[in-house]
Amino acid sequence: MASGKLAKTTIEDAQANYRKAVEAGLLKILSKMGISLLTSYAGAQIFEAVGLGEEVIETSFKGTTSRIGGMSLEDIASETVMMRPEVADAKLKLINYGYYKPVPKLGEYHANSSDLAKLLHNAIGLDKAVNQLNRDEFKNNGVNPASVADYNIFKKSLEEAPIANIRDLLDFESDRPSIPITDVEPVSEIMKRFCTGAMSLGALSREAHETLAIAVNRVGGKSNSGEGGEDTIRGKVLTDVDENGRSKTFPHLAGLKNGDSANSFIHQVASGRFGVTPEFLVTAKQLEIKMAQGAKPGEGGQLPGPKVSDYIAGLRASKPGVTLISPPPHHDIYSIEDLAQLIHDLHAINEKAGVSVKLVSSIGIGTVACGVAKANADVIQISGGDGGTGASPLSSIKHAGLPWELGLAEAHSALMNNGLRNRVLIRVDGGIRTGRDIAIAAMMGAEEFGFGTIAMIAEGCVMARVCHLNTCPVGVTSQKEELRKKFPGTPEHVVNFFHFVGEEVRNIMAHLGYSKFEDLIGRTDLLKESPEQLGRIVKTKNVQLSPFFSGVPDAKESRGFLRSSEDPAAKKDSIVHRNGFSSDLDRLISGEDSVRKVIDTNEGSTTVNFKIRNTDRSTCAMLAGEIARAHGNTGFNGSINVNFNGSAGQSFGAFVLPGLNVRLEGEANDYVGKGMHGGEIVVVPDQEAGFVAADSSIVGNACLYGATGGDFHANGRAGERFAVRNSGAFAVAEGTGDHCCEYMTGGVVVSLGSVGRNVGAGMTGGIGYFYDPNNQLDERLNKEIVKAQKIVSKEGEMQLKRIIERHFEKTGSEKAEGILNNWESEVQNFVQIYPPSEANSPFVKKLENIVTDLRVSASSPNGDMCFLPVGGQLSPEQTQRCAD
Repeated sequence: MASGKLAKTTIEDAQANYRKAVEAGLLKILSKMGISLLTSYAGAQIFEAVGLGEEVIETSFKGTTSRIGGMSLEDIASETVMMRPEVADAKLKLINYGYYKPVPKLGEYHANSSDLAKLLHNAIGLDKAVNQLNRDEFKNNGVNPASVADYNIFKKSLEEAPIANIRDLLDFESDRPSIPITDVEPVSEIMKRFCTGAMSLGALSREAHETLAIAVNRVGGKSNSGEGGEDTIRGKVLTDVDENGRSKTFPHLAGLKNGDSANSFIHQVASGRFGVTPEFLVTAKQLEIKMAQGAKPGEGGQLPGPKVSDYIAGLRASKPGVTLISPPPHHDIYSIEDLAQLIHDLHAINEKAGVSVKLVSSIGIGTVACGVAKANADVIQISGGDGGTGASPLSSIKHAGLPWELGLAEAHSALMNNGLRNRVLIRVDGGIRTGRDIAIAAMMGAEEFGFGTIAMIAEGCVMARVCHLNTCPVGVTSQKEELRKKFPGTPEHVVNFFHFVGEEVRNIMAHLGYSKFEDLIGRTDLLKESPEQLGRIVKTKNVQLSPFFSGVPDAKESRGFLRSSEDPAAKKDSIVHRNGFSSDLDRLISGEDSVRKVIDTNEGSTTVNFKIRNTDRSTCAMLAGEIARAHGNTGFNGSINVNFNGSAGQSFGAFVLPGLNVRLEGEANDYVGKGMHGGEIVVVPDQEAGFVAADSSIVGNACLYGATGGDFHANGRAGERFAVRNSGAFAVAEGTGDHCCEYMTGGVVVSLGSVGRNVGAGMTGGIGYFYDPNNQLDERLNKEIVKAQKIVSKEGEMQLKRIIERHFEKTGSEKAEGILNNWESEVQNFVQIYPPSEANSPFVKKLENIVTDLRVSASSPNGDMCFLPVGGQLSPEQTQRCAD
């Protein structure tokens, strides 16, 4: 304080600040673990030790899992003494700055560094001084020849680096003599197993994201969209590339070839919003559910506001400049049944796409992996704790996640022991950089391999570590136009890197005497502890890997797990699981002649009627997929009306889109309207029902989960988490359970009855109207973000009235009729909630001389926004739909 480095404060204020910081940190940890009460957290031992020996565990952490042994109390004492500041020599400064300071001398070693980036750039022929501004001055778009010698230097630097991973303590031990490298399968086959990590467009710039996708697609691997959607233009194969490698389709990219595709092979669903539309789902070859992120398990993705440009916000159906935080998946998936339902939904809308589930490497992952396999997933991804994330605070990524070596071995073993290994393909990622990493991962059971940060380095990343600030000096992780123009990478650079890694794998295979890569998969018997590596430092001298890896089932002779359980003659990656009888009704609807005619001709109208029961799940998702596949999100000009009677199973009306109108007389289970993009869903009680609709539940929990558009009307109450993650739907229910409007980013929600607690938690966009005659909403509102007020603007009142009128027309709601008949008095009973992003909306703020349109519906039949001029009235012809 005396030097001015700290603000002056009192002892009391300093203690209060400290307490506030500790409480905030504790609440964050409780949240990411999914624990609500401190008493449940106490003594739970929900952590694992890595590198601590039995003496330490028994003394200080009795009962804690420590699978590979490690340091003794004496070792810990010695390390502590080494870090003690010596007054005379260190001048009261720590000798070792730890992992917070990767650059200074004596700081802890970081595997990814600017020095490593320079070595790799030399190998793959990348010059960071070449970019969009000067690329035309150089031959071959500024791509220098790749250098095997420089790649060997890069590889050697990692081999001789300080020990940083469990795999650094392992070595190979073959059971056969070496063979000539010419006998080994070609590098082109090995590269087909390579994938990119799920890095989103938004975290990365367009240039970086599209370059990676094109490069991986070139080598036959699997690119990953990450969370946040994908521009539909990327689905087109390039045919307009000139002799200079430029395309008018992607004018900001260089080094292109005709036949290139920027469409990501894998489209990530993550939290079910941010760009998850029917077209996004049907244009994928594989769909990935991000159950968790290896680098920060228990938390979702984070994108700082400055990186949410107009383009990014458009893709994600959010607002420019507003920070986006995807809630952790355990906010949605409470059980393996919930996960199984999401897998079912994705298989329904896109039967040709496999479904992968991303899990975090942790103790107990084997049990979870078995459940995922039984839930009909096609791929299980094991994500290690070394995965990169460019926009997270230290409290999110430090002391979280485990090495993929532990999770991979456990998952592979559990699946083998339970006869499930031939049902799924295993992919692994998290700090994989070299062919040696690939070989070790394969021997532990992996069949495909993800590259994250190292792939970014291969297209120009210099490890400046400012991803979250939107100031990346080479435009890899910036959305600023002036910085994006400095992007130095081309697809050829990334292809060069993958080729080097593939050739390194081939050299290892030749040395071990194996000609086919698949013969290495699951062969932990080819691995051994390296005494030389274990003895390099005191910290690892007591680590014991053999007892752990010896538990992996022997797969030397039994190789059947490499073939599909559904077709033993086929490889697993060529087979996709299909839904069973639970999708039969969906298949029947999609195959109806009149429905097919409207889709094929893209004109006309048809109405079909069906009975439904609660074993019919994801109903209409398959039909939505057929429409999206033929016409995209908004190109369908026909009209299909599907009427149901009965009790619908989970995810009724999932992914419906403009032109598809669904009506149910009866009731529906959870997730009604999941991912809804347009069209209409109306749920009303059976005509012979004897109960009062407004007092009875008619739809289940989490309705409109991740909706991006459309109109929803329920003549009855909804369950918990109504309109969770809604980004654009207009919805009416006659009361809801807890957590209404949670994480909402757009659209309008109207509740004509009472609601539960925690309304508007995490809500950053959209507007809610709540009928509150008993003044109970205030105590049930989560005021962390949203504000509440009586309706003060004429536009807000008119919007609400028109929506309720529409609800009455669609459902015949007695509650709506009563409110409309006494509008002048009843409108005073409504409370409007809104987040800061909507504060200046004419529907929220009373302004003079407003010239605007009154939006009362999410979409019109042709997919355009549906508006009614301020002061306008609905005509008789507009009762079926609002003004087109």
